[in-house]
Amino acid sequence: MTTDAEETTLTVDELAARAGVTVRTVRFYASRGLLPPPVIGPRRVGRYGPGHVARLALIEELQHQGMTLAAIERYLRRLPPGLTPHDLAIHRAVVASWAPDAVEELARPELERRAGRALTAGDLDRLAAMNVVTAGDGGTFRVDSGLLRLGVRLLDVPLSHETILAAREVLMEHSRAAARELSRLLRGEVAERAARDVKSLSAHMQPLVVQALLTAFQRSLREELGEWLTGPGAGPGSGSGTG
Repeated sequence: MTTDAEETTLTVDELAARAGVTVRTVRFYASRGLLPPPVIGPRRVGRYGPGHVARLALIEELQHQGMTLAAIERYLRRLPPGLTPHDLAIHRAVVASWAPDAVEELARPELERRAGRALTAGDLDRLAAMNVVTAGDGGTFRVDSGLLRLGVRLLDVPLSHETILAAREVLMEHSRAAARELSRLLRGEVAERAARDVKSLSAHMQPLVVQALLTAFQRSLREELGEWLTGPGAGPGSGSGTG
């Protein structure tokens, strides 16, 4: 993760408050290399930005899932370099989705408070299309809290409701296929093992498999979009020269 292009405006106290942790926790994570160093500003005061906030949120989520500090260090070391705050938010959403109790039922005022903004009917439709929010009883909403922040950020992406639904269908179809194949491979590997060993292997493999799939998907999508935007079929008038 880099901080070159982001505003580094937070002091360590403000960073801790934003992330909901103590300053001591921030300094401890930094001492273990889990957080990148701050940008040193005037009077030698360290300044932090959105990337630090996103990384802290990911670390806290990993801890919430029961991962040890050593396991968190290994997880973070395997992340691709140069991740943006948005990329880190995606990783956190995936990690949060491991939890079976990620869905909460919220009244609209609380949903908007969590979202950090007022939500129009159109916003709620788009969040529903992303499977982040579904209407509950009595005006409440069932909310996937692990995906809420990411879903709210995607509200400002200029995609039509139909495209979001179609994209969700594509992702669901191919993720199920990948899950089936991986499950088949793992079942063959553990067929002769005791049930206790199988559970232990599953607990260790799940975060690694999810991270591998997410990283592979991000790279593949970046390559596909790059070819689309820069390739010979990018559109009329696109050529090899730039003038």
